[in-house]
Amino acid sequence: MPIRFDNVYVTSTGSFLPGAPVGNDDIDRYIAPINATSARIKRRILAENGITRRHYAIDANGETVLSNTQMAAMAINRCLSDGEVELQDVTILCTGSSGGDLAMPGFANMVQGELHAPPMTTSAHQGVCAAGMAALQHAATALELSDKGNALVTASEMPSRMFKRSRFAPRGYETDFDSHFLRWMLSDGAGACLLSKQPRRSGVSLKLKWIHNRSFSGDLPVCMQIGQPGGAQGRSYLDYPSLADAEADGAFLLRQDVRLLPHLFELGIHEYATLVQQAAFRPEQIDHFLCHYSSQKFAGVVEDLMQRAGLAIPRERWYSNLTWRGNTGAASIFIMLADFVRERELKPGQQILCFVPESGRFSISFMHLEVVEGDAAAALCHIAPPHEASPTQSAPASRLIQELASVWHEYRSRAWRSGLIRKIVAGEFTKADYVRWMSCWIPQVREGSRWMLAGADNLDPRYAALTALVSKHAGEERNDFKILFEDYRLAGGVAGTIEELRRNPGGEALNAYMHALASEPTPLGLLGAIYIIEGTGQRIIPALLPLLRDQLDLPSQAFRFLSYHGENDASHLERWLTAVEMAVQLSPGCEQQILNVARHTAELYVLQMEHVL
Repeated sequence: MPIRFDNVYVTSTGSFLPGAPVGNDDIDRYIAPINATSARIKRRILAENGITRRHYAIDANGETVLSNTQMAAMAINRCLSDGEVELQDVTILCTGSSGGDLAMPGFANMVQGELHAPPMTTSAHQGVCAAGMAALQHAATALELSDKGNALVTASEMPSRMFKRSRFAPRGYETDFDSHFLRWMLSDGAGACLLSKQPRRSGVSLKLKWIHNRSFSGDLPVCMQIGQPGGAQGRSYLDYPSLADAEADGAFLLRQDVRLLPHLFELGIHEYATLVQQAAFRPEQIDHFLCHYSSQKFAGVVEDLMQRAGLAIPRERWYSNLTWRGNTGAASIFIMLADFVRERELKPGQQILCFVPESGRFSISFMHLEVVEGDAAAALCHIAPPHEASPTQSAPASRLIQELASVWHEYRSRAWRSGLIRKIVAGEFTKADYVRWMSCWIPQVREGSRWMLAGADNLDPRYAALTALVSKHAGEERNDFKILFEDYRLAGGVAGTIEELRRNPGGEALNAYMHALASEPTPLGLLGAIYIIEGTGQRIIPALLPLLRDQLDLPSQAFRFLSYHGENDASHLERWLTAVEMAVQLSPGCEQQILNVARHTAELYVLQMEHVL
């Protein structure tokens, strides 16, 4: 039985095809024939599949121009380009592909990283053509069970890297039809769709009525695979003495056993008929049939089988973009849906049926959509806490720690996606960047102990113990800015005195906010600010320090300040926990004040990071 949905809508679609379209006469520039045998295979396959244009993410020299991850990210960006839902409103990201750019981590995590997306639930589905539909089903199910939110689904394929001449010519596989077949069938591209709990505010949406995914891998042998050589069932590329040996034996050639393909469409039509019998849909009520097939030849096969079953959908209701987009595997149905929505004038109430057969080890997918109109939903992004409350803490302090932990995680995610840290992680940080960072940070650090001491002085006398604790902490950090200035000079900074340096706009805002708070009577909220600032030193700086050392040709003394905080801020946070316990015991109800200041400080600290570069 199909999985049915009540409140899931496709509210936007997008696709990305790399480079200019490549016609049949130009394929040899990218996927060159090896000899006369492969040239004959090419002519035969192109005559049958009907593809006249396709796209490749490699250039004529076989060099990668765009990665699979980048194509998926671009498809997502186009999907979100209308602005009704932004990336920060997405809570779920699911991907489908026959393989990402890396063996691990998962493709969904790589795409999230490429997008610099905020924390969200991710799920990567690897397979062949049906992998994208599996990802869509997973996302839709998760969204259906949630109170609110949005989900992104993307499928992306880049088989061209496996087909380029350099992979074939030196190895003598000229007559291996199974390994040559797919070279002229598959091409590169990515598609994406946005799922929401409600229709979009304007225009049409596609209500997801049900999805049906079913695998028949237990019935038939592998039909399409990469990872084992031809005729060596059961032997994995990992079983070879080395990957070089596996490559030499042809284990990394993508193969299709064309003799098994007829079984795929028989299974598909069987499932199609079963769904009709189960009253999932009626063929005569389908207004649009989006059928993914790898070759125009198979369209006739599908139509013939439908007619034999007495369940045909008139051919004029079919839609396919195979001839000008090519066969992009798992991405095909997403690219097709994006083209279809853009090209057709859809009307509320129209029924759409999508069909995706997969020949990897035989899986069948169907999806039923209905055209609707309505309003879009907002989203919620939840994040986990970074610091667990101690069993010895009071209940109010424990609750405060948990809420602060959520603030911290949101802040940490935004910090890691800031321009400053993104450049460090990308390995593009320069000495000039480091000097610029230090130049606006030094005057900010100098003010830290000042506003802490001012705040301690304004505490009520009954907070004497807390005053002593904060004053001790401020005293220990009183001269930190001098260490940082020495680091700045060693890195090439030219300012002769600290007075010549200026905070950036974010630092100015943070400094003004801290001093304003410190001047208030009993400013317990400053504990929220200290939590964010000290947490940055304990949790973020230690991860950046080795990256900076690797990228910058600087003496180790130029990183003394960063090293000091990475080593000592753990003890500072323990002291902070003691201070929070004191504050909550002496002033019940101060928790909200501390929490609000933590949120505001986090906002300003990210602003400070964004203005560094």
